[in-house]
Amino acid sequence: MKANCIPYLLILTIFSFGACTVKTEKTETVTNGDLTKETFSIENLVEEQKQAPDSIIIALNAQHHQLKVLERRSVPGPFTLPGMKTNAEHAVTLDKLPVINPGPGEYVHVMEGQRHGYQNLTIGITETFPGGAPPMHSHEGEESHVLLEGEILYALGDTMFVIEAPYMVNIPAGVPHAFKNIGDKTANLVVIFPTNIWKYDVLDYFPFEKDSTGTESRFERFKNKQKEMK
Repeated sequence: MKANCIPYLLILTIFSFGACTVKTEKTETVTNGDLTKETFSIENLVEEQKQAPDSIIIALNAQHHQLKVLERRSVPGPFTLPGMKTNAEHAVTLDKLPVINPGPGEYVHVMEGQRHGYQNLTIGITETFPGGAPPMHSHEGEESHVLLEGEILYALGDTMFVIEAPYMVNIPAGVPHAFKNIGDKTANLVVIFPTNIWKYDVLDYFPFEKDSTGTESRFERFKNKQKEMK
């Protein structure tokens, strides 16, 4: 008896006999109809916890830049520490994570390590809409960004640059930074921190606003002051 291969409506059925098996494989393509909206649901949106900066937060930032710290933000509680005794406690899907909204057109699914059994890891996955951006901010520890598809404008310290995915960006501890999606579809950056606590300090400066006051832009003034600190 002869095996037949019959493709029909994206369904490929392969018949084989004897010592072989019968295999049916279906191929589907799932697309997001609106590429300017979230890739994954953001229905778990929560209000960030905000606190005024204390003397320690101000001193830590002052080691790296001259910008004013407006507030520290974190993910609100309470939460129950996982026992890490079952398989379910070792895995989590995005629909179970809280979502924050740091800035216009910018949302983040937050996997805060302390809530999921990690000692030194926190990960976020962003929903950065075209034109979306978080505020200029800093972290106590280093950070890495990973993007597989899209084009992003970065403000990192006293530099600005555009980079197209796939890429990884190294953000040193304490360095002010922000990013803006300049592509035409939502970008899903993976942001990684070697700490199990999600927190960041919002700074009194947004690098992507147009500034026509005077002959020197605010970004140029920021760059010059940063150079003076070095």
